[in-house]
Amino acid sequence: MQHKFSAISLSYKNAPVEIREIIALDDKAIQSLLVKLKEFFNVKDTLILSTCNRTEVYYAHELDLSTEIIKLIGTEKGLHNVVSYLEYFTIIQDEKEAIEHLFKVSMGLEAQVVGDMQISNQVKRAYQASADLEMAGPFLHRLMHTIFFTNKRVVQETAFRDGAASVSYAAVELIEGLTSNTINPRILLLGLGEIGEDVAKNMVYLPNAQVTLTNRTHEKAIQMGAELGFKVVPFEKALEAMQEADVVVSSISASKPFITKSLVKEFDIKSYKLFVDLSVPRSIETTLEDVPGVLLYNVDNIQSKATEALEKRLAAVPQVENIIKESIEEFYSWKKEMMVSPTINKLKNALEQIRMEELERYMKNASKEEYAVIDKITKSMMQKIIKVPVVQLKAACKKDQAEGMIDIISDLFDLERENTNH
Repeated sequence: MQHKFSAISLSYKNAPVEIREIIALDDKAIQSLLVKLKEFFNVKDTLILSTCNRTEVYYAHELDLSTEIIKLIGTEKGLHNVVSYLEYFTIIQDEKEAIEHLFKVSMGLEAQVVGDMQISNQVKRAYQASADLEMAGPFLHRLMHTIFFTNKRVVQETAFRDGAASVSYAAVELIEGLTSNTINPRILLLGLGEIGEDVAKNMVYLPNAQVTLTNRTHEKAIQMGAELGFKVVPFEKALEAMQEADVVVSSISASKPFITKSLVKEFDIKSYKLFVDLSVPRSIETTLEDVPGVLLYNVDNIQSKATEALEKRLAAVPQVENIIKESIEEFYSWKKEMMVSPTINKLKNALEQIRMEELERYMKNASKEEYAVIDKITKSMMQKIIKVPVVQLKAACKKDQAEGMIDIISDLFDLERENTNH
């Protein structure tokens, strides 16, 4: 029975964050789940992807293992009632749909922020985890390398990955650009609400930055600081931290500005100090820019930059979809040729066996020179005989008629018998 490639997906599209965080798998859980799938079901080509927006399992097997896999996820997470979450999972049993879904996820078409740049690295790590446990066979190796090549084409040929399309990512991109000439820039993030938390997570991609977090609820800052490897200061010491920082990002909720011109005027600003206000209503006084050395950006400046980038990305979606379509066609051409490859090898082996038997029978008393001539002639004859069936098999692949042609050639040359004799 032929193995088919299937997918199980739980994502932001059909599951709220409260459900996603319950199902999410860390690296250790992913490794454990991969091992169980290998041991319990002898699954070979498997990929497990778990991010803040999705948890997905891709696998090749002759049976539908979706329920068993979801139960195994429940076991990993210590969920006794995992079946109650079934409604949040999407099961994709059609192979072409599963492959197309993986392409779209890997390119960022399925991301909350269209064209999300982090996803391609997350997919690479998921593939590496499978490869390390020898759970990636020729099918998955070829599929993933086709996806990586497609990703390169998307970057080189389209505007799909240009610019930052979320406010938090755009803010971090802005900070990176403005601090590019500063060695180890000191960044203070005030407030860890929804946007602040997202900015903090994106800040791990800032090279050499020294990030400090502060939040009114100190426990949340400690938890996030430990998770991301950032320094934490109590909210009462925010003013001291602000004086030391090169960059101050504020996303705190306040009815009136928390950072004022009169406050900042007292700071000893040696070269520059960048303030980024992501709060609505604004938490930084707009007159701050009057203070020498101060640069101020607010959420509207950043939002317009993010919106512009998002519009460019959305305009490039049809181009990306065309590239994906071409890549899937190329992958299926390879897959079809792989289907006939065993038959071609069997045919070559069968003809080679006949050739060697006949040489042995008739060339016992031949000289080395005579043997070399006849060996060369028979090899040439064999190559000419095999050429037509091979061409026909490859042509049948393109017409989706390979199975019928395999049966005809197998019967004609009695390949099943030849195979059992070996």
